Amino acid sequence: MQYTNVMNIASPIRTTGHTVCPHDCPSACALNVDLGPDGRIGRVRGSADNTYTAGVICAKVARYAERLYHPDRLVTPKRRKGAKGEGVWQEISWDDALDEIADAFVKAEARHGSEAIWPYFYAGTMGQVQRDSIERLRHAKRYSGFFGSICTNMAWTGYVLGTGALRGPDPREIAKADCVVIWGTNAVATQVNVMTHAMKARKERGAKIVVVDIYDNPTMKQADMGLIVRPGTDAALACAVMHIAFRDGYADRAYMEKYADDPTGLEAHLKSRTPEWAAGITGLTVEEIEAFARLIGTTKKTFFRLGYGFARQRNGSVAMHAALSIATVLGSWQYEGGGAFHNNGDIFRLNKSELMGTAYADPDIRMLDQSQIGRVLTGDAEALRHRGPVTALLIQNTNPVNVAPEQRLVKQGFLRGDLFVAVHEHFMTETADVADIVMPATMFVEHDDVYRGGGHSHILLGPKIVEPPETVRTNLFVIEELAKRLGVADRPGFGLSEYEHIDHMLKASGWAGYDTLKEERWFDCQPEFRAAHYLDGFGHADGKFRFRPDWENGRAPNKPPASVGNLGPVAALPVFPDQVDLIEVADAEHPFRLATSPARNFLNSTFAETTTSREKEGRPQVMVNPADAARLSIADGDVVRIGNGRGTLRIHASVTEAVKPGVLVAEGLWPNKAHLDGEGINVLTGADATAPHGGAAFHDNKVWLEKAVG
Repeated sequence: MQYTNVMNIASPIRTTGHTVCPHDCPSACALNVDLGPDGRIGRVRGSADNTYTAGVICAKVARYAERLYHPDRLVTPKRRKGAKGEGVWQEISWDDALDEIADAFVKAEARHGSEAIWPYFYAGTMGQVQRDSIERLRHAKRYSGFFGSICTNMAWTGYVLGTGALRGPDPREIAKADCVVIWGTNAVATQVNVMTHAMKARKERGAKIVVVDIYDNPTMKQADMGLIVRPGTDAALACAVMHIAFRDGYADRAYMEKYADDPTGLEAHLKSRTPEWAAGITGLTVEEIEAFARLIGTTKKTFFRLGYGFARQRNGSVAMHAALSIATVLGSWQYEGGGAFHNNGDIFRLNKSELMGTAYADPDIRMLDQSQIGRVLTGDAEALRHRGPVTALLIQNTNPVNVAPEQRLVKQGFLRGDLFVAVHEHFMTETADVADIVMPATMFVEHDDVYRGGGHSHILLGPKIVEPPETVRTNLFVIEELAKRLGVADRPGFGLSEYEHIDHMLKASGWAGYDTLKEERWFDCQPEFRAAHYLDGFGHADGKFRFRPDWENGRAPNKPPASVGNLGPVAALPVFPDQVDLIEVADAEHPFRLATSPARNFLNSTFAETTTSREKEGRPQVMVNPADAARLSIADGDVVRIGNGRGTLRIHASVTEAVKPGVLVAEGLWPNKAHLDGEGINVLTGADATAPHGGAAFHDNKVWLEKAVG
């Protein structure tokens, strides 16, 4: 099929293709895609047959044809001509592109050793084969390791140190709850299926919806009870709620005696964590805290849907653990439609050893922190693990020159004259702009892959349903071709097709193979009720929930290797759930707290290239409370300057009651070049590792704000 750069206009439907949304979202929606007689996609819908997707998907994915057939899509490999970032390119063949990458890697290894090459990737696709095959090449060549810290670490750590496992009640039980608490996630914008089931509970059961967040976002507007807390203070709210539960008899003492490690110690600890104490920290009123505690304390079937957003603080793991602990104090886990859910990662049991080449992994190879790429590329000794420089990068599925914290360091590092960068992408992202070689990548409907839904319970097949442009290649192709050129293609795991990788992985994991999955479309892996609700014990050896988490030595899904050890100020973490001010507390010089929350029409930096998403979002702006705006003589639409020790930028102000005084919210993620001075919001975010296992605190920034002059 000849590819043309014309957006698909609805054409007569030939058939329906079944696939999966590949993007970095817990929903992993099952999709039905209209296919025209010309072999092009039309409308994309959520599958009504899938009991979690339930026929509902977000608008940005529904219009995916706009992205697939975008006139600016990359379709040929390119070589940089002139200076980095100058924007002058020469089209080259695939063989030339791959030969030059392999040659650059061989030269980098000869100068500084194999660790000079850093394969850098993330979750631009959540497909297991296209995302993780790069690890096989990394292990085979002994290149620097990739510690993927940027997204999940604080949340997963806080949850698992409580439960002992990364799983929970069936998310579809939200529809069977009498109260749904959506804590720290703007689900209307980022996990629409959470709202599908919450609204069903409201309609069919009269369930109350409570939203805890830092601003009046679209999810808050759907709430029966909305609690707007100051950023980084969620643990204080959780502690006060548990204080009230013990005080007023809502605590299920018999349940805790059987299932928790130290309820007596927790109760004693919480004696001083009163609603008045929490009100002074969170900005809520005592009445709001009391009403929330009373509602969930008198509603046995309360389902706590705990998101990622409130954990993207320097005390994020503590906040997650504290919010999670409420369900144990109340005994909510005992009931269908009750308990606390964050992610189902443990239930899928996917054996990826062949795919990732773990059999020949060398534990002595250094692991570099994804979040600290700016520090790595500018020669920070600690970030480099006190070893040699990184002089070559292979980047797939991520856009660090836009999304990584400490953007000025990131940009400085990428512009190094001795750094070789190869990028495999859909568009000329800001990372591709500063690369040496850029290669065009397939999109999800153009290749086979398998997905797992962290926000639900399904393994889903995403088969190829349309042909890609003739000159576009899969991630797997790039890895296989580089393996041939670098002399490791004979190692286990190489030379396999997507079909073979998926089939082998599923069978090695105890599931049926590719053909069965294709026929069934998904496998429902949800454990039975007692296991999902931990009624036969939590995941720790003694079966007890941990009110006293072992921050230093406890099990966590993504701990740094032993050679790195624990990260951040671990000694400051509390014995019991508590508010700890590891956050960037506002001060006289930086009187505002800034959060960089997700926008409805973007997904990280994806979709920021599509016209409709950009039009719907308008322009980069920062939300400012009217009282703050009046004090600083800022009017709606004014250009303001915002800054801290990491940098400054200019941005338009949106004066709104959606944020509380002293709080700023910049929804994104907009490209850097969409901002007034070509620098984006992540100039202001930090890459210092959070305790205990690292991660990027994107929503935890103290800043100053002023009206721009001139």
